[in-house]
Amino acid sequence: MRRSASVEIDFNALKHNLSVVRQFSSNAKIVAVIKANAYGHGMLAVADYLMNSVDAFAVACIQEAEYLRSKGVQVPLIILQGFHSEDQLKQCFELNLEPVCHQHWQVDLLLQVKVSKSLSKSLKAWLKVDTGMHRLGISAGDAASVFQRLSNSNSIDSVYLMSHFANADQPEHASNSQQLLAFNEIEKALNIESSLANSAAILSMPDAVKNWVRPGIMLYGASPLSNKTAAELGLKPVMKLHSKVIAINSLNAGEAVGYGSLWSSDRDTQIAVISVGYGDGYPRHAQAGTPVLIKNEICPLVGRVSMDMITVDITDMRNPAVIGDSVELWGDTVAVDEVAKSASTIGYELLCNAGKGL
Repeated sequence: MRRSASVEIDFNALKHNLSVVRQFSSNAKIVAVIKANAYGHGMLAVADYLMNSVDAFAVACIQEAEYLRSKGVQVPLIILQGFHSEDQLKQCFELNLEPVCHQHWQVDLLLQVKVSKSLSKSLKAWLKVDTGMHRLGISAGDAASVFQRLSNSNSIDSVYLMSHFANADQPEHASNSQQLLAFNEIEKALNIESSLANSAAILSMPDAVKNWVRPGIMLYGASPLSNKTAAELGLKPVMKLHSKVIAINSLNAGEAVGYGSLWSSDRDTQIAVISVGYGDGYPRHAQAGTPVLIKNEICPLVGRVSMDMITVDITDMRNPAVIGDSVELWGDTVAVDEVAKSASTIGYELLCNAGKGL
């Protein structure tokens, strides 16, 4: 069933953002990260659009890769969480996937597994080392021995190295240089192709751009950096969330609007009711004053966001709104990061939630 709120995906903006990736990493191979339904933008649609423009895709899990292969996507697929069982490992062989090995038990299983003669005899694997994020990864001290074991296996065609920054969104954070130094030492010792830079590092840490880069959020036009907007980085929004004005009400000074009566007018006020809410991915915790675009004029959100409606103060509009007017919740004018900041979250979450129906 179609709701009034709608998501529009601008593939020209996606193409532009990919060109920005190339500007900052011209000699690197590009792994487009399309996990979580391509951050809400439609995993298959994004894969179809980018498959001839990038060198590989990265997804979170085997299930996402299985879906893409079932739809005919034959671009190399890197599985960031790796495999969780022997059956999933066999799927890596069967579907020609590239698992990330980040635990010793995964390495042990990979070296012991017996695969059917009908399946691929070998696969490419990524060795993830923990350089300071302390989430996934083999310890730096174990990297050389694990790499040697993988390299000596007949089941492995080639091994690549990767790690992940904990604070790349804050370019001046001390841990960034510490992680880079640790990674460089491992990379030099092993002398293999590697990947370290995510979106934030691509844009702010040129020394972190290795053989492969892994752009995610920047492809979709949101900022990966805490100190710069997407516009300042030259990125264009790929997702636009729109809806319509469905009612206009007059409030007297002192009257409240919405659940909890959290916001009261201090003057006679015109209120537009917009058909969008947290059921459509608009953040429930967006605060009064969050920008909403109606007729090319920015108006402030007032009152609590409900499941499928928000209320907006349109008293000061130069060209008064009428029922049926189109509304931009985020897109070309209202940045998704600005809405996210108002809701004490990040643009990633808003994009993923709004795009769940794609």
